[in-house]
Amino acid sequence: MKKQAFNPYLPSYEYVPDGEPYVFGDRLYVFGSHDAFGAEGFCVNDYVCYSAPVDDLGDWKFHGYIYRAAQDPLNAKGNEVMNAPDVEQGPDGRYYLYYQLHMETVTSVAVADQPEGPYEFYGHVKHADGTLYGKKKKDAYNFDPSVMVDDDGRIYMYTGFSPERGLMRFAMSLRGGTFEGGSVVELDKDMLTLVGEQIPTIPGEINAKGTEYEGHGFFEASSIRKINGVYYLVYSSILSHELCYATSGSPVGPWKYGGTIVSIGDIGLPGVTEKNARNYTGNTHGGMVCVNGQWYIFYHRQTNQQKCARQGCAEPITILEDGSIPQVEVTSCGLNNGPLKAKGSYEARIACNLWGQKGTFAYVKNHHKETEYPYFTQTGSDREDQGDQYIANMMQGATAGFKYFDFDQDQPARIAVKVKGNGSGKLVVKTDLSAAPVAEIAVEPSEDWKEFETALPKISGTQALYFTYTGSGSMDFTEFTLD
Repeated sequence: MKKQAFNPYLPSYEYVPDGEPYVFGDRLYVFGSHDAFGAEGFCVNDYVCYSAPVDDLGDWKFHGYIYRAAQDPLNAKGNEVMNAPDVEQGPDGRYYLYYQLHMETVTSVAVADQPEGPYEFYGHVKHADGTLYGKKKKDAYNFDPSVMVDDDGRIYMYTGFSPERGLMRFAMSLRGGTFEGGSVVELDKDMLTLVGEQIPTIPGEINAKGTEYEGHGFFEASSIRKINGVYYLVYSSILSHELCYATSGSPVGPWKYGGTIVSIGDIGLPGVTEKNARNYTGNTHGGMVCVNGQWYIFYHRQTNQQKCARQGCAEPITILEDGSIPQVEVTSCGLNNGPLKAKGSYEARIACNLWGQKGTFAYVKNHHKETEYPYFTQTGSDREDQGDQYIANMMQGATAGFKYFDFDQDQPARIAVKVKGNGSGKLVVKTDLSAAPVAEIAVEPSEDWKEFETALPKISGTQALYFTYTGSGSMDFTEFTLD
């Protein structure tokens, strides 16, 4: 039986951001970096792989660890982690994994006979004279590589990192490489050796002044796709919380700015600004994929009051006849490609909107200590099974929003929540924040998870559900049920 698909799409204990999705055969594979719950930095775990049948995007299979940072000869001390990777099938039919060790300026490559690995170290991208690409004076800093084998068999690699002026730019420049924006190079059939010169793609914010990219200049996260003969270069802008795109009729440009595809705070949608963002903001990274005729954009969110415990999400997108992609909102049901059933139990962790009485904030620290905001977390430490992620610290005015549910298909008569904590008050349930409540669920203090319920009137159409706590104290929220 086909399973419903949720955001985040992987198990609650899994922290795989920077998702690059590809269909190989009859399965959708996702490759990404690998954060750890509670860690002090990004990408501290080795690479894993997940895949799902193309006709059941809620049924994800764990393929295990596919490549470890210690396999790279540049990581002799074993103390470097791997940043966001990409995978491409080479002309020889094998699968090539491109990545960058976080203290290096170059791109490393591993290879496997099947998408899920295991991968073995293959080499480093290099100039024709053998110098590693990223080591010459004008080479781009090789961050977040993305690789494409074009229809004619030519191979291109996109990379780059471009912070604005400041401490980050200065610190990164000490490693070597340039930071002017994105860039592309052509690779030979060996998938390693440069052919021709480095060509700029999208300008960083410093160089974007006065251009169509101003305010959305290149920051990081290149991701290339070819759609209907048009090249789409997805990237994370200087705002960091959004994925933008540019298009070209050539794999090497010139590129025309397209717009924002998704913002993890829904910033840029009508009426939504940084001041009233629907979610906490932070960096995001992802790519596009077509599954059974439907295109999706992958991205990630932050959890646990830390910038480096990120989880992958996805949304369906529409590519219009003129090639443009309208911005989409973040939802709880992205890969479901339609609303969820208004029946059954749902984990609170699939909330796509979350804010406190004071709104939201930007995740910029390894660990935030803000005490007046709700957040996603779990018990225990980083692990690979038995997840119990929930929303912690629901205080007065905290809101968790879930989108969307099909109330025409099902007509639940009861709504229940499972909570714990010292909170005493009620959860006000709305389908529209500007409308009257559809239910109010009284809650009381409980040391253990306890269910509270109330009757639910008839609701029609496809609707969101917003739970807003009003009362004293605080509570944790793990589940709600419609029946």
